[in-house]
Amino acid sequence: MQMFIEPIYKDALVFSSLLSLLSLGLTLTFLTTRIPNFAHGCFATVGIYVALTVHKVFKADIYYGLPLAFLLTGFLALLQYLVVLKPLSRRRASVITLMVATIALELILLAVLNIYADYLARTFKISSRYFQLRGADFQLAGERGLLFVAPSLVAITTLLLHLALTKTKFGVAMRATIENPDLASALGINADLVYKVSWFLAGGLAGLAGGLLPLWFIGNPDTGDYMLVSIFAASVTGGLFSIYGGLFGGFFVGFVEVLGTGKLALSVGTWIIPYRPIIPLLAMVITLLIAPRGITGIMVSRVRFKWIRVWRWTG
Repeated sequence: MQMFIEPIYKDALVFSSLLSLLSLGLTLTFLTTRIPNFAHGCFATVGIYVALTVHKVFKADIYYGLPLAFLLTGFLALLQYLVVLKPLSRRRASVITLMVATIALELILLAVLNIYADYLARTFKISSRYFQLRGADFQLAGERGLLFVAPSLVAITTLLLHLALTKTKFGVAMRATIENPDLASALGINADLVYKVSWFLAGGLAGLAGGLLPLWFIGNPDTGDYMLVSIFAASVTGGLFSIYGGLFGGFFVGFVEVLGTGKLALSVGTWIIPYRPIIPLLAMVITLLIAPRGITGIMVSRVRFKWIRVWRWTG
């Protein structure tokens, strides 16, 4: 039995779910190390090509490639931190210098991905640019499986993250490091280990989202770069200083971007589609004008206000 949902809403749900995973990773690394990682989009593209390789070269189910995508991109992100960013930080490099270093790494990864795409096309005679793997997905209730997998993955990730942050010693250590790294180190917390785990998880989540992207959208060596504007917009809109900000921002920006582009294309014509990246930027600017700390800043303020009212009423 097929679900009667307009295609544009399906696109919005899947896109916003994957964007939430991507922006969560970006927010996590910024919270811990205060570095805006411009190579984050390329990690998603690595996941895209892991999925393509697993399905087309090894003839395996694309979902079997997700753990590999998570581990590979997690390792790449960890390597980025250990080899490039950590040594620069020890030399007291400025945030701008660190940001430029991530841009340089992004350009290197983009070149490697283009080379790998050409290698796949020439060696295995497969389409490695502007491809989709929709036929590789399973069917459930007459719909493609990713329609259920993507939001479920976000829900599971949110639950596991909440449990890890509130119920484990490492989660408490991570929260302490985010709040005050110097004080956390003075108390004996291994801040460097927190940074390593954060970068690994961020890269892994990007690869996981990337591994699912070609099941619904077009994959190309520059797909991650194209999404980078949306990823940053989602993180900032949700709240860069809240670990859950990327999740909320991803859904908000994702829905606004997809629905906004679709409605505008119907109203003024398809010529507006190439200008799609403007929509998440506008959503980010408008949100920050209303709530300078993002969506989570509004939520925290409201909860705090309610607790103050309850305390005064009971007191």
